[in-house]
Amino acid sequence: MPPDPGSFLPKTGNYRELLSYRKSEIIYDFTFRFCERFLNRGDRTIDQMVQAARSGKQNIAESSNASVTSTESEIKLTNVARASLEELLIDYQDYLRVRDLPLWTKDSAEALYVRNLGKQKSETFETYRPFFQDRPAATLAT
Repeated sequence: MPPDPGSFLPKTGNYRELLSYRKSEIIYDFTFRFCERFLNRGDRTIDQMVQAARSGKQNIAESSNASVTSTESEIKLTNVARASLEELLIDYQDYLRVRDLPLWTKDSAEALYVRNLGKQKSETFETYRPFFQDRPAATLAT
């Protein structure tokens, strides 16, 4: 269905085409692997981080589907996704802080390198797998 030119958000329900969904899927895959690799089994932080990443991804999908019938629901679900991903960001920052590890500045060479990876058109977790496999936790959490 073509978007209504007078509408704030296009009413498609096709969440897999959304850049935000594709990015959130990468974040989920990355977080799952990060927790598996760097956190100890039984650490409650694992459940919290994986659930926050999952919630971000799932709520983007739900908001897209809700857009077909309710812009209000779409906005509410999008805000839930945003809050979940913000919670996840804070968990990664906590990981670094309590271990006395550095947090990159937004314009650091490292941050720019990773952001450049994210500019690829058909980006998936596989785009980041080589980066993920040979970097230490301090680099990946940042």
